[in-house]
Amino acid sequence: MLLVWDCGNTQVVAGVYEGARLVCHWRLSSDGRRTEDEYMALLTSLLASQGLDWREIQEMAVCSVVPDVEWVLKQLARKHLRLEPLCLSSETDSGIAILLDNPSELGPDRIANAVAAHQLYGGELIVVDFGTATTFDCVTSQGEYLGGAIVPGIEISRQALFSRAARLSSIPVEKPRCAIGRSTAEGLQSGLMWGYGGQVDGLTRKLGAEMPGPPAVIATGGYAALIAPYSETIGRVEPMLTLDGLRLVYERVRG
Repeated sequence: MLLVWDCGNTQVVAGVYEGARLVCHWRLSSDGRRTEDEYMALLTSLLASQGLDWREIQEMAVCSVVPDVEWVLKQLARKHLRLEPLCLSSETDSGIAILLDNPSELGPDRIANAVAAHQLYGGELIVVDFGTATTFDCVTSQGEYLGGAIVPGIEISRQALFSRAARLSSIPVEKPRCAIGRSTAEGLQSGLMWGYGGQVDGLTRKLGAEMPGPPAVIATGGYAALIAPYSETIGRVEPMLTLDGLRLVYERVRG
């Protein structure tokens, strides 16, 4: 089985594949202070909860935007699993042509998203990933990564607002009753949901106008399913897009 790790600044998503089937997955907090031994203890417990044994893990792939976590996971693979992991980067033969001025600037999670979206849908695509930052990635039908846009993520914006506005208290990110908030909490929820939905629509339309043809818009990330109903342009939600892309790159490189 293949163990994959998608390591972001806020969360780590891990999953186990048997062939093309995602057997199980978990969402963890991203903590650069964990050692490889702590990750191994956590992994053993999580696998056991699904009736799996860590000895069944024969392959491992990582995409990480946190260098410290990537290094620890490499140590986990080498020390405990006795294997050499694939760590996705712009230099990996992903099958996607990265047409940036400096390809090394592109995060591996965005590469994985582009690979999976191109494999699943083909055609012109924009992938919107709702993570610590909300990223927009433009991919052509020829498998070319053109570039994209980056904006502060929902959680960052929410926390910044509460830390700077003394009269506003923290509220959960959830569906508002209507667009016109009847209370401060409802007003904040409306601003987050409809505001981010409108932001997605505005940016994807602007980006799409500069692409070879009209793109399909695919959403992924922790808040994708929550924001999608407030967007007119998001066509599909693929929660495990990054993990699927990581698996596809691993199969391409390692066979």
